[in-house]
Amino acid sequence: MSEQTSRILTLLNLLQTHRHWPGSELAVRLGVTTRTLRRDIDRLRELGYRVDAARGSDGGYRLEAGATLPPLLLTDDETVTMAIGLRIAAAQGLADGEQTTLSALAKLEQVLPSALRQRVNALAAAVQTQAPSRGGTPVSPDLLGLLALSCRDRERIRFHYVAADGAATDRSVEPHSLVTRDRTWFFLCWDLAREDWRTFRVDRMTAFFGTRVHFEPRRLPAPNASEFVANSLGSLWRGTHNLEVILAMPYAAMTAHFGAWASGATALDAQHTVWPVGGDTMEAVFSALAWIPAGVAYELRGSADVMAFIREAGERLSAAAATATAAAIDDPVQHKSEHAAPRG
Repeated sequence: MSEQTSRILTLLNLLQTHRHWPGSELAVRLGVTTRTLRRDIDRLRELGYRVDAARGSDGGYRLEAGATLPPLLLTDDETVTMAIGLRIAAAQGLADGEQTTLSALAKLEQVLPSALRQRVNALAAAVQTQAPSRGGTPVSPDLLGLLALSCRDRERIRFHYVAADGAATDRSVEPHSLVTRDRTWFFLCWDLAREDWRTFRVDRMTAFFGTRVHFEPRRLPAPNASEFVANSLGSLWRGTHNLEVILAMPYAAMTAHFGAWASGATALDAQHTVWPVGGDTMEAVFSALAWIPAGVAYELRGSADVMAFIREAGERLSAAAATATAAAIDDPVQHKSEHAAPRG
């Protein structure tokens, strides 16, 4: 491989990792003059890559979408990561996710070298994906892709948002992360108008608009985006139906056991913790009770309709459990009497 070809491949790899590169920084990374850099950019354009050049103090280069998809340059690690991601994407609430991702995965694995295919298969065997739950609104992969790029490139964006109560607003934000939870995608960002961190449901976002204005990242007031979103949901996304569970567990023990699912929990006293539970369906609220550790006593506080549903569902569950217990006791005896060898 010639030195120029190697350099152009390196340039392409750099352009694919960020949407915007200052020309001077690219030249330093490649060890060339800005004039040579411009020639290399022209060469990429001849190969079908749309590289946009901007002038001024914020000038530089960015790889734009074109009418056709040119070849992508991926490292081995990126290829393996992409293949694993495609395998689990169908369970993450994407619109037409299963059909689209399996089609893309088939095309990718068809051209994987043997060594990379073995790595993909080994990792896939070890990765446990969360089973799809009921509920969750599918979102457009196109929108998720645009949001992911804005997070990566630290580009301010605007969008239209409709809250759960129907209130519609236009937002201008500095993106941070995308987080998925229970088949629902959340967008974490710094809201410029509110001057605070905000979490938005992606399925309620429309009219995405990139500003090409870049920003310096802000410090997130949490160890990571997933934990921040989990804590935010304690107050932002309780759902249509809500319930308070008073657990006979000290706050420290309760939060250690439930982890991110303890979001919104508060200490009632030294030995009890109040755990708020909510969901868009009664079934979702009821199912949360199954995660309470065995042997832990608890009380419930909620509206009349929620309590009535839980009471009725609990009675049906108790009746079913009693029937199952009787069957488990009777069947082995019946099975033994029917198949025992006669005594001679």
